[in-house]
Amino acid sequence: MGFSTGDVVPFTQARANLSELADQAKAGAEKIITKNGESYVALIDAERLDYYHRLERERIHLLLIADAKRGLADIAAGRTFEADAAISRVQQRRATSAKASSPARVGNPAGHPAGNPAARKRG
Repeated sequence: MGFSTGDVVPFTQARANLSELADQAKAGAEKIITKNGESYVALIDAERLDYYHRLERERIHLLLIADAKRGLADIAAGRTFEADAAISRVQQRRATSAKASSPARVGNPAGHPAGNPAARKRG
C-alpha cells in the first residue's frame, strides 16, 4: 500500500488540523505524521487497527501450529533429545561463551606484588 504526499503530515500541521485528519482516517485514509522530517506515528481508523491486531494474532497462531507440526514430525522421525541432555548442552554452551566473552585481565599477573597493593611490604 502506497502513500500519497497528502497522507504524510508534519506534526505541527497535524496538531492544528487533528479533527479534520481524524475524519479522513475514519473515512479510510491512513495518515503518516512526521516529526523532524521522519515518520513518527500513524493515524488510522480504530476498526482498521482492530483488524490489524486480529491479523497479527492469526499469524502468530499459524506460526505456532507450524512449529507444533514440525515438532511432531521430528518426534515421528526420531529427531529427539533427552531433556536433561539438551539442557546440559545449552548450559555448557552458555558457560563457554561467557568465558570467551569475558574481558582479558589487564596489568600485572595475579600474585605479583606490584599489581597487588595488599601484597606490598609496608614500612
